[in-house]
Amino acid sequence: MRYLVVAHRTAKSPELAAKLREIQAQDPEARFVLLVPAVPPPGWVYEENEVRRRAEEEAQAARRALEAQGIPVEEAKAGDISPLLAIEEELLAHPGAYGAIVLSTLPPGLSRWLRLDVHTQAERFGLPVHHVIAHA
Repeated sequence: MRYLVVAHRTAKSPELAAKLREIQAQDPEARFVLLVPAVPPPGWVYEENEVRRRAEEEAQAARRALEAQGIPVEEAKAGDISPLLAIEEELLAHPGAYGAIVLSTLPPGLSRWLRLDVHTQAERFGLPVHHVIAHA
């Protein structure tokens, strides 16, 4: 099965790596695509291309970190500034390609994605959502 892994600040977290290893143990044929939404740092006035470039760099760095731990990442890429829109665009671009979503967030109180209820709203795409909470 192919899994869409969505993370930003937690893309290199040990908690996300542990979850992906757990999935691999249950599904040895698991394939992962890492999607890093181009989220600007809080309070910044930002240039969209710069934020996207930084997200792409983060995606590639996270890919290298995960692969160094034996987790195969088929592809790593930047997505829209909105995590939900990033997921939607990826799923629309590759209909039927994914069997589940793995969403990694910071803990409650720190996570903007949790305040926006991204983990629950991602269920609207009709795929199982595995939510991972990573420490800051």
